[in-house]
Amino acid sequence: MALDALIPGGYRRYVALGDSFTEGVGDTDARRPNGVRGWADRVAEVMAERTPEFSYANLAVRGRGIDRIVKEQVAAAIALEPDVVTIYGGSVDLMWPHVDIDALLATYETAIGELVETGAKVLVFTAYGARASTVGRLLRGRFAVYNEAVREIAQRRGATLVDFWRMTEYDDAGYWDGHGFLGAPGHQLMAIKVLDTLGVRHHLPTPKPLVVIEEPGPHGLAVPIREVRRLAARALPWAVRRMLRGPGDGLSARYPRMTRLS
Repeated sequence: MALDALIPGGYRRYVALGDSFTEGVGDTDARRPNGVRGWADRVAEVMAERTPEFSYANLAVRGRGIDRIVKEQVAAAIALEPDVVTIYGGSVDLMWPHVDIDALLATYETAIGELVETGAKVLVFTAYGARASTVGRLLRGRFAVYNEAVREIAQRRGATLVDFWRMTEYDDAGYWDGHGFLGAPGHQLMAIKVLDTLGVRHHLPTPKPLVVIEEPGPHGLAVPIREVRRLAARALPWAVRRMLRGPGDGLSARYPRMTRLS
């Protein structure tokens, strides 16, 4: 039996927390706050169709590490009295040359525990596996340690795991936007994964990945060249902004209060 069948009318109050992944970066929509849509909006739209009184808040802001997610978003989320919460953080932190993963995850676990204690259904995510990424593979060991810890946290705290690491569909570059973020098809597919994890019935079509045309490179180096360009497009501006200010500074949460989506 689907989980939403056990809850009359389905979930009523959904709050999404995190960084660019949850904010929706890569899924451009100029009509929406911060110019993006994302998988969380898509999940909320399905829930709104099922439950007339449904409302949604998205507190995620690009560039946020776990410390800022916890300080800026967790208490605010609890105050909104959600019955379902999604939270993802860590990718920003793990990109730094030096990071104390144990301390990072201790902070994360405490926050996840606080969310679970409210009685809300809490979904947490592992990080993407980067199996097909020439550059991303350099950090796979670090992300593997993080992911195993997240699995343990979910089990200890009673959260529900969305295992992004094991989603091999995302090895297809057509689900990404070319700058290291999920594109519109990638966000649509993630919305399906989240809804299926929650047991919420839906009719979202499985998206087809975009066709990626490889530029020719010397001696079969087209893919590595593409990866380096992607890294440069994402990491270099990010590094410059880090020196001056955070990449999400100046941006507000897209839906800081409970909102009814049409």
